[in-house]
Amino acid sequence: MFVFLSKKIAIPHNLALHVVSWNSAQGWIACGGESGLLKVLKLESGGEGGGKAGGGQSNLSMNQTLEGHQGTIMVIAWNENFRKLSTSDQNGLIIVWMLHRGIWFEEMINNRNRSVVRDMKWSSDCQKICIIYEDGAIIVGTVDGQRLWGKEVKTQLAFVAWSPDGKSILFCTLNGEVHVYDNEGVYSHRCPIHCLDGQEGTVAIAGIDWYCGAPASADAQMPTLSVGFENGRVQIMMNDSDDKPVLIDTQMRCTCLKWDPNGTTLAIGGMQSQSQSGGDREVGVVQFYTPTGQHLRTLRVPGQNLRSISWEGNGLRLALAVDSHIFFANIRPDYLWGYFSHTLVYAVLRRERSEHVVVFWDTHNDEKYTKYIKHVTHIKSSDDYCVLVTKADDASGQHIVIVCNDIGSPVDSKYLHIEPMHVAMTNTHVIVASEDVVYIWMYRSSVVKQSQGELASVSLGNKRRTEMMFHIDESFAPGSGMHDKEGFVPPAGHAQDPIACVCATEHCFLVARESGVVQRYSLPHLSLEVRFSVPCRPQVISVNCNGTKMSVLDINGILTMYDVEVKSSTGGLMFGSAAEPKPPSSGEGPGTPLDFERKDVWNMRWASDNPDLFAIMEKTRMYIVRGLQPEEPVLSNAYICAFKDLQIQSVLIDEVMQNPECPRKEVLLDFETKSLRDTRNILTKVSNLKDAFNYVDANPHPRLWRLLAEAALDQLDFAVAEKAFVRYEDYQGILLVKRLRLLDDRIKQKAEVAAYFQRFDEAESLYREIDRKDLAIDLRVRLGDWFRVIQLAQGGNEDLLRQAWSSIGDYYADRGKWSNAAQYYAKAQNNDALVDTYYFLEDYNALERLINLLPEGSPLLTDVGNKFTSVGLCDQAVQAYLRHGDIKTAVDTCVLLNQWDLAVTLAQKHNFQQIEGLLAKYAQHLLDKNKKLEAVQLYRKASKHTEAAKLLAQVAKEMPGGVQRHPGRIKKLYLLAALEVEKFKEKTLDVQMTGATVGTMTTAQTLQSLITQDQSVASDKALESPWRGCEALHLYLLAQRQLYEGNHDQAMKTALRLSDYEDILDTQTIYSIMGLCAYYNKFLMQCSKAFIKLEASADINEEMQTKFADLALAIFTRNTPRDPSSRMHPCPKCHTDMHDWCINCPSCNYRLLFCVASGRSIFPEDRARAAGAPPGTDPGTIKCRTCRHRMYTSEVKKLRNCPLCHSRLDAAYGHVRNS
Repeated sequence: MFVFLSKKIAIPHNLALHVVSWNSAQGWIACGGESGLLKVLKLESGGEGGGKAGGGQSNLSMNQTLEGHQGTIMVIAWNENFRKLSTSDQNGLIIVWMLHRGIWFEEMINNRNRSVVRDMKWSSDCQKICIIYEDGAIIVGTVDGQRLWGKEVKTQLAFVAWSPDGKSILFCTLNGEVHVYDNEGVYSHRCPIHCLDGQEGTVAIAGIDWYCGAPASADAQMPTLSVGFENGRVQIMMNDSDDKPVLIDTQMRCTCLKWDPNGTTLAIGGMQSQSQSGGDREVGVVQFYTPTGQHLRTLRVPGQNLRSISWEGNGLRLALAVDSHIFFANIRPDYLWGYFSHTLVYAVLRRERSEHVVVFWDTHNDEKYTKYIKHVTHIKSSDDYCVLVTKADDASGQHIVIVCNDIGSPVDSKYLHIEPMHVAMTNTHVIVASEDVVYIWMYRSSVVKQSQGELASVSLGNKRRTEMMFHIDESFAPGSGMHDKEGFVPPAGHAQDPIACVCATEHCFLVARESGVVQRYSLPHLSLEVRFSVPCRPQVISVNCNGTKMSVLDINGILTMYDVEVKSSTGGLMFGSAAEPKPPSSGEGPGTPLDFERKDVWNMRWASDNPDLFAIMEKTRMYIVRGLQPEEPVLSNAYICAFKDLQIQSVLIDEVMQNPECPRKEVLLDFETKSLRDTRNILTKVSNLKDAFNYVDANPHPRLWRLLAEAALDQLDFAVAEKAFVRYEDYQGILLVKRLRLLDDRIKQKAEVAAYFQRFDEAESLYREIDRKDLAIDLRVRLGDWFRVIQLAQGGNEDLLRQAWSSIGDYYADRGKWSNAAQYYAKAQNNDALVDTYYFLEDYNALERLINLLPEGSPLLTDVGNKFTSVGLCDQAVQAYLRHGDIKTAVDTCVLLNQWDLAVTLAQKHNFQQIEGLLAKYAQHLLDKNKKLEAVQLYRKASKHTEAAKLLAQVAKEMPGGVQRHPGRIKKLYLLAALEVEKFKEKTLDVQMTGATVGTMTTAQTLQSLITQDQSVASDKALESPWRGCEALHLYLLAQRQLYEGNHDQAMKTALRLSDYEDILDTQTIYSIMGLCAYYNKFLMQCSKAFIKLEASADINEEMQTKFADLALAIFTRNTPRDPSSRMHPCPKCHTDMHDWCINCPSCNYRLLFCVASGRSIFPEDRARAAGAPPGTDPGTIKCRTCRHRMYTSEVKKLRNCPLCHSRLDAAYGHVRNS
């Protein structure tokens, strides 16, 4: 941080001030002094943006004198929550003031008259006030004046402080003791004092302050209680019982101390003795410390007596009561921020989350990228990247170095075991330093430095190291000094001369130590070039772009300059010659001081493109220095981001930090150097460019030469323009001037210049003035302004219009506006682009129409086919391929999209023989993966019905669990297999079996079809009798259902028929259901036959056979195996009478048909009913058209579908009704 005095307010009549207090919430400043002087002031900035940019020059917006006290004002206390002011004087008079309509009035008065009020403090919630008197009296009251409790202690009191939680009160005695009471006035303990070295009780306390805000950092264990003594000793504690406080010796007579509003800085004010020729004299001094005791800054204040200090609410200013004046000091904090690639990166502590919010703000596009990172300690930037240094979240104590791009994405990271205290970054390297160790990380490949090439090759060897570490005191002899990070062993003790700061450029980096010694090293090959010393303690060092000059900003804010150029004749620092640093001298060589010194400097930046230019912030002014001569200052309070092309970019970081989530672009400020401003003025006001040329020649800079060249072009002064482009080293500009000289028309020259300056409308207007519409069109074509080309070329060249329409289509396509693109591509007849556009629009109908518009054999048809194939539109893809003449690709597409029927059709039509082999190979591939149903689907689509039927029958037989678990599913599989066989037969015979067109076929054709069919199905039983499997499962399910419904007679008749299907169902399943149904139907003979089969079958294991035998024994020992009488029917063939439950004739073995609805055998009706029926018809049954199985009409009256194959029965019903 930096601090400097910025303003002084004098008190009338030279009345000495004793106390000053700044209201941190509303900004009022109360000051009190002799003779009852009490004033309330308020500072107001002169303007919003301009005032802040202009350095925060403030005027008084309130200056009210409060009358009521007669004696010297001793204590002032603000109640910020309730906007009240409490004051007390040496006579013990206490007045509470309130604000009414912008004026302060007395609200309450209390006069004890017995003793003087030494201190009074409000609690952190502003609800309670504690007042202490010198005689030991203590009063605690509320905000409305009510007294809560009082107490008399037997000692004289000096100061009081509330704990942040309001549960404890600390009382300081005049002799230097600190006593702790609770908020009810009960004594607790005595606060330990360690800073006095055993002199406790003999040194008076100068002040006490307990920070009551949120934790001051991401580490919640930061000290917040500070106690200062008049002898300059200060201790900072975690709490009132801390036995390991931070101890500070300020070496001055302390008078006051105060925490800043963030709890990160402790300001200690007092008087310090200085020896002069006339004797010792005391001067006012304010010292600033961190909570850990690190000294930040010392501010010297003119005057005889510094009695009181107070912070502004935002922590950016400090008010000091010195004699009869109020001094204001501006604080310039060390924010965590950086600027690169038009991106401002900054980190702000989020106390509620105990982590930093890191914002990457793209200042061009006003886009923000936010990251949350814990324990951010440093942020530095180069041209393209920034580096964040954070502390690891674990207990390892490591730190992480993270390189990020401009959107906050980590590019690379490294872990370090040293504590990073100083960080520098270039475009290729990151340099991190602790107190005595330097770490170099080459995060990007760099150019080999020529001047130290041999030395680097000796030290580095053949392998380039990306990470190196060394101790600051190590010598760089061959084979020593540099180490890989893994091989480096940190020193055991602390450095006698710690590192104070570092800086770096592309070719070197410098390390400054607290003693003033500066060591310069080369990059990228590390070697110590020179060592010299400066007569101050450096706080910040910076080196110019070519590494020849170094600026040093010391602890007192004094900026000095040194020549650090390493002449090639000196050869750098040789091995072993670095024992003693070179002292500063008036001669030449590294470390030579330059004749330049500025005070109160808090920010400085070298120009990135000119080694003699730099900008500094001195108090509230910005100076731009060329060489060593400063230009006229500009009022500013902004931090410098970048200095390039004679232009300074700066940012009001204070405002950004106050609202980090939503930064405004108004915080970004640009300043120009005097030479740039003067050049603009000369070019604007002076018509003769020779004067401007002479001025730029005297103050050369590429930016100025560019300005001059552009101005000369504007005036068509080609001689000056060419010279300026030569000095600017712009070859393209030189070629432009030559081309302009070749033009014969001045207006053409003006038009070309206007186009060069991107004033295209003006250039077009000039071309049209001379009736050169073609040049205007050519200009727009070169610019790619095709909309304007269409306007200019209407009714002209059709090829140009088509090119323009096509380019406009490209314009819309690049932006994803495919509908607009399609319109313009259609106008341009750009079929290639139309194909892609329709595809992106998913307008497949338009793409299909495009097929017929393209000529046959066009290569574009292949692209169209590929696009249709990618979305699964087989027919359209085949159409495109066929129009192109690519039959093979059309067939391959059908195969790819699993359209085998179309593939086979195409193959047969075009005599494509490979389809059968491909079909077989793909089917085998599916079978190898056990995807049998997918193979079935493949065969079905390819019209390979017999193969599909075989696979379906195989899947039915291999169904896990068999008939017992999945009878319904197995029946469906057999049914599908049978239907596939029927399709094959229908296809082979080429005739519909339900029609009456059989006679249309010739005998030879019919015979040939039957022979073909017989050859195809003879090899497989599933194909020869396709309905057997479906019949078996249908009868099994029907018997089960009838049995559960209690229809035992029908169940037995159905079950008896299962004996014909032992090739489909296993023996145990058939005869178990048969025996069960016969037993429940009391047909014990049939039951006995079933048990005989179960006991004798070789397919049933012995255990089950034994169980069946035991069960048969139990049944037939109690029952005779005899069947009851039943209805008799004649055999349709031999007319022998037989039982109605028989499935075939016992005499001629004629197998009876069965009703698929009930399972009963079908017998012909008696002769009387059948006499009127046509021959070959059976009026009591109907036949399904699909499976050709019969069923009794009485059984299916309520059914709409065939019980076996589930096809519709409408046609069959019509046949019955007609008959």
